[in-house]
Amino acid sequence: MSQSRRPHPFAVAGVILAMGALTALALWGQAGGSTWGLDVALAVVSLAAALAQLWWPVHGALVATVLATLSPVATPAATMGALQVSLRRRFPVAAAVTAAGMAAHVVQGWWRPNSGISLSWWLLLICASYGALLGWGSWARSRRALLISLRERASRAEAEQGRRVAEARMAERRRLASDMHDVLAHRLSLVATHAGALEYRPDSSPDRIAAAAGVVRAGVHQALEELRQVIGLLREEDDESDELAPRPGLADLPELIADARQAGQPVRVDERAGDTAALPPAVSMTAYRVVQEGLTNARKHAPGEPVEVTLVAAPGDTLRAHVRNPAPTADAAPLVPGSGLGLVGLTERVRLAGGQLDHQETGGEFLLRARLPWPG
Repeated sequence: MSQSRRPHPFAVAGVILAMGALTALALWGQAGGSTWGLDVALAVVSLAAALAQLWWPVHGALVATVLATLSPVATPAATMGALQVSLRRRFPVAAAVTAAGMAAHVVQGWWRPNSGISLSWWLLLICASYGALLGWGSWARSRRALLISLRERASRAEAEQGRRVAEARMAERRRLASDMHDVLAHRLSLVATHAGALEYRPDSSPDRIAAAAGVVRAGVHQALEELRQVIGLLREEDDESDELAPRPGLADLPELIADARQAGQPVRVDERAGDTAALPPAVSMTAYRVVQEGLTNARKHAPGEPVEVTLVAAPGDTLRAHVRNPAPTADAAPLVPGSGLGLVGLTERVRLAGGQLDHQETGGEFLLRARLPWPG
């Protein structure tokens, strides 16, 4: 208890009762002596000192210790003061107050010896009592400090765990946002391609127009469904959120290529990657996203131009995914406006998978290249 802290009313009442009873008992033992008047006065002052120890333990203990040199009626207040100081102050301060208490009772035993016990046994009893009070109080203070430290460490650990959970949740939301960009950009570029065919070929047969309109409707429906799933997960606040559908990988590449060809995008695939089912899921998904982003960018900036997709790898080596298409002309406007963040997010995704991504425009062609590790 610090000096500025107000003691609990029960503590005040307990001190008054306990010290009052002990002081009265000591005063009764001195009844009839020649110093009875002095003992009564010292008893009142020692009770006040005992009560003051609740606010000022060192000062209250020293006052009671000085009074103990004059009369045994101050012994209860002096010993309680030694205990209070050892409970609430550092060991050197507590040891000094304990030593002062021992010295005061040596003086008391010499000046007013107890007729029922010899001076040597009196001194032994005083030293043992003060030593026990010092040891007990110091142990209790250390234990209380340890418990406070453990509680603080537990609170910090809980706060740290909460911070890590929040960071993990934010990282997952960023991943979902990146997935949303990849999926929707690919899906909407397909929709825009089929819608453009309807716009520029109004003379097509009713069957072809109906087929193109069906593709647009299905593409919009799929885009809205995927957007609903991702936004639903982004809104989740607890850890037991619903899981997304299985993440795509190279096993889903034929479907991706088929969608692009159906949209009128000539795609040639050169795959020499062995058994891609053995790829780690993260690497497989990243390679899929590389091809998806390459097809989406080609469809935006060079619609109708041929695209070449190359996958070369073997277990224990690196997986190379290349997407090559003619570069757009300077005056060509993109079919679908882009955010400019697709390649930025893809670069970060590839880097997190332990690979490298670069893109460049050379010789009238745009080349997107990714190198991903394939542990053997």
